Amino acid sequence: MQLKGRDFLSTADFMSDELTGLLDLAARIKAGDYHERPLQGRSVAMVFFNPSLRTRASMEIAVYELGGNAVTLDVGKGMWSLEYRDRIVMDGDKTEHIKEAALVLSRYVAAIGVRAFPEMQDYAAEIADPVVRGFAEYSDAPVVNLESSRHHPFQALADAMTMREKLGGFGPHRVVLSWAYHPKPLPMAVPNSFALVSAQMGLDLTIACPPEYDLGDEVMQEVHNAARASGGNLAIARNQREACAGTKIIYAKSWGAKQFYGHTQEDIARRQQYKHWRVDEEIMNSTNGGWFMHCLPVRRNVVVTDGVLDGPQCAAIDEAENRLHVQKAVLASIL
Repeated sequence: MQLKGRDFLSTADFMSDELTGLLDLAARIKAGDYHERPLQGRSVAMVFFNPSLRTRASMEIAVYELGGNAVTLDVGKGMWSLEYRDRIVMDGDKTEHIKEAALVLSRYVAAIGVRAFPEMQDYAAEIADPVVRGFAEYSDAPVVNLESSRHHPFQALADAMTMREKLGGFGPHRVVLSWAYHPKPLPMAVPNSFALVSAQMGLDLTIACPPEYDLGDEVMQEVHNAARASGGNLAIARNQREACAGTKIIYAKSWGAKQFYGHTQEDIARRQQYKHWRVDEEIMNSTNGGWFMHCLPVRRNVVVTDGVLDGPQCAAIDEAENRLHVQKAVLASIL
């Protein structure tokens, strides 16, 4: 598996056997069978446009335990504000362009991680991932995506690792990605990436969501292509409870509607009719010994009930742990 020097921006950029190789290495790391320190004497910069708990902590620990030094930078808080748009007249509140920031950082470090959520104002512009892909274009060092407007590939890889552990492998297992109610619209990166990696791994995927909350056409084309290549299956459902009956995995996540980008209050008003889209004990009891998954953070008794989140069928904490192992695997492989 020759991944040295490559960016890690989306699982779509990798073949299924490459992803499987990363999962195999992550499993070795988790089992304590990996003792190399490939980042000895090297540093990794992490640029956060948005807050984090799991990503920040697990990345800093991953870099340290691989022998390296993590340099964490919060945009606009201890470092300059950054502009990412091309051919812009910078006479506003942004101090530095990512062209210079990426080039300079890549002279200092072995890799750059970037976390940049969408502003949820312009779907067409934001789904192109201008910040993370801008860093990748201008940096001379590999760039890894710590969650962008479109994808969250480390979360997807941790999700895949967790499913493989719980299901005993990949194949035609039924998994459901279920939209869930949340009082405000959230980015699409996690559901996009879960749907994509599930299709890449050949799973039998159902996306359950109200019609207003379909994922974007660009991502759905990626998912369709991946399912076709892997022999997986893809279906869309409009009834959460019917979709979850008999499944092996329920992955709950709320996200905003693409047609409401720039119109937050309309989205908030529309989603009120879907407050019943919540994972509870009744839904879990209808599964085929299924597991509940969520990327965290999660709003208790809004997205999922206490009984499910604290119960024996919850895999969310295992997912969070696996973030550490897959991030080590990726860093060790590309660096």
